[in-house]
Amino acid sequence: MSEKSGIEWTDSSWNPVTGCTKVSAGCAFCYAERLSKRLQKMSPNGKYRNAFKLTLHPKDLELPLKWKEPKTIFVNSMSDLFHEKVPFSFIREVFNTMEKANWHIFQILTKRPHRMNYFTNKLYNKVLPNVWLGTSIENNKLLDRLKELKKVKAKIRFISFEPLLGSVGKVDLRGIHWAIVGGESGSYHREIKREWIMEIKKQCRKYNVPFFFKQWGGLTAKSGGRTLNGRTYDEYPEDYYEMSKISN
Repeated sequence: MSEKSGIEWTDSSWNPVTGCTKVSAGCAFCYAERLSKRLQKMSPNGKYRNAFKLTLHPKDLELPLKWKEPKTIFVNSMSDLFHEKVPFSFIREVFNTMEKANWHIFQILTKRPHRMNYFTNKLYNKVLPNVWLGTSIENNKLLDRLKELKKVKAKIRFISFEPLLGSVGKVDLRGIHWAIVGGESGSYHREIKREWIMEIKKQCRKYNVPFFFKQWGGLTAKSGGRTLNGRTYDEYPEDYYEMSKISN
């Protein structure tokens, strides 16, 4: 069985790596850290026995090959595949599985796009059409991540502006194929402002980038709902719709 995801923009998650370390403001109240500690208490000798300490899970490397129904799969929802302590040899094994499981779409999100850039340009000479590569940007202090992402070799490059903690200003989205925007959730959630969201949406329209509004956030992910301007924005890159035609 795949790990069914509650994240609106994906179907399932696959975690060959768990655990991470904090690198920017968006990490402060990390949901994965909270969840991994809870899972450790539930099963002290299970997969999350190390809680949020970075841990490789080689036995899970080929799990997607067992999932025969096409899915969108978020890779490492509980970690960052391009964390500095994940060997490039292990990352290559993850990519080898994604190449074999070509009936799925895989979504990889990192806060370390410099390592993603290095891997795709120096160590891995293939562009897998079913693998989307993205980075997280919380505010305008992190726009260097966008510059790095643009250098990444990928058919689909995407940005997750979540948790959106401030204005990102004017950004050049040429070469970007998808944008996700969302507010923070949890007991210590920080405010998201409508003008920050609209600023991104406007630039998505300018550069013809599909726009996905995930949530307003609040005490829980569902607290503020998902509607913006009286409607729901669930836009995806064209590849997603092509896969949906095949699976149906």
